[in-house]
Amino acid sequence: MSLSRRALLTTAGAAALVATVAPSAAAARPLTTSPIRQIPLQGAVNVRDLGGYPTYDGARVRHGLVYRADHLGRLTDADVTTLGGLGLSRAIDFRIPLEVGYDGADRLPAGVAAVSRPVTDNGLFGQLLAAIGSRDPVRQEEMLGGGRAAAFMTDVYRTFVTDAANRDAFGRTLREPAAPGTGPVLYHCTSGKDRTGWVSWLILRLAGVPEQLATEDYLASNAFRAAHDARVREGLKAAGLMQNPELIVPLQEVRREYLDAALAEVRSGYGGLYRYVTAGLGLDLRALTGLRERLAG
Repeated sequence: MSLSRRALLTTAGAAALVATVAPSAAAARPLTTSPIRQIPLQGAVNVRDLGGYPTYDGARVRHGLVYRADHLGRLTDADVTTLGGLGLSRAIDFRIPLEVGYDGADRLPAGVAAVSRPVTDNGLFGQLLAAIGSRDPVRQEEMLGGGRAAAFMTDVYRTFVTDAANRDAFGRTLREPAAPGTGPVLYHCTSGKDRTGWVSWLILRLAGVPEQLATEDYLASNAFRAAHDARVREGLKAAGLMQNPELIVPLQEVRREYLDAALAEVRSGYGGLYRYVTAGLGLDLRALTGLRERLAG
């Protein structure tokens, strides 16, 4: 890479980061010409290659380097073979132990390092299990109705920024694809939409992808998960666990308001995205430049 190109990445790239935290109304538009490449599996529905997006300087995020996913505990043998073809070096699991105990440990191809890197869900998974397990529609309404489920989700997103342990996990994850010689990396949580969605949004922005496209990638989880999540709600009702399973829709979905809650916390706590990823997540200019060069240089 030429010296002038490197200078552009370090100076103009840093300036671009400072400006990225202002929400754009266009970012809420539905996907139209999306480059999203799904990895079709039987035991997971939200597995994607993060490559393909154009950057602000005319490059494009490379395919085959970073993958995002929902949990991998129920993969079939054929799914494991498919993952094996991606050449993954490691799979980073953001789930807390309660989630792993419920859905099972990842099923991974031989040679893929399993990395446990829990990011708190602010008690969401445990409270959801308790609410559903109670079979009590009054309790479920009290816990999830009246906008409370959505409010809980915005609180979860705020902890992505305010919680020191979460910042450490996210920072370590962002540094891995920036390191020279690192093989393809996959990271995931339970549904592949919130913790995974936040990291993916950050990676795309740091790689130079415009905010609108990074946000479309975030919101695309709704499309990939819609059929599966509808079956979950139908199953809860059929089993007599919930009279009104629509109460959990705000927990199943990603919403722009959730992402905005995290970004508002970035602004109030750090003044901007650049300082959040440097002072908050511990990425220095070398790591930021390495990430940009490796993914879209």
